Amino acid sequence: MSGVLVVIPCGKAKVWDREPGRGPTAARDAYAGGPFKLNRAYAERFTDHWVILSAKYGFLAPEDTIPGPYEVSFLKPATGPVSIATLRAQVGKMGLDRFPLVVGLGGVAYRAAVSDTFVSTSTRLAFPFAGLPVGYVMQAAKRAIAAGEPGFEVVISDQGASCGR
Repeated sequence: MSGVLVVIPCGKAKVWDREPGRGPTAARDAYAGGPFKLNRAYAERFTDHWVILSAKYGFLAPEDTIPGPYEVSFLKPATGPVSIATLRAQVGKMGLDRFPLVVGLGGVAYRAAVSDTFVSTSTRLAFPFAGLPVGYVMQAAKRAIAAGEPGFEVVISDQGASCGR
């Protein structure tokens, strides 16, 4: 879908857990957990434009390089997650505010980061699986991919895409 950006959360499981000697890796390949892989499949199914929200690096394009393993979480402030101010600056620098609709995946902390980041833009936000436990989110994402239905309504107009839900 044109006009839609999907933001997917990074994941705790990383490729370096299985391959400790592996060097720098493209962000799309750095995260190795099932939820990340499913979120990536969802993003690739429903849009040409998606980014990863890393608690350490902020917004990453799939081809951005991650130098090595890290353990930073929005759920653990002591680990030093990226600030909302930094995320807002990245939105401008990366042109992420050009998308009329941003679809956020992930848990409460990631949804909050996305909401807080885009609050002062004209971008509409959609969180199709908000409120569901992780297992149900994974089932809903699998069903959405199989059915070709993203779980939110998008209306395409002369002004771009907007979320109908």
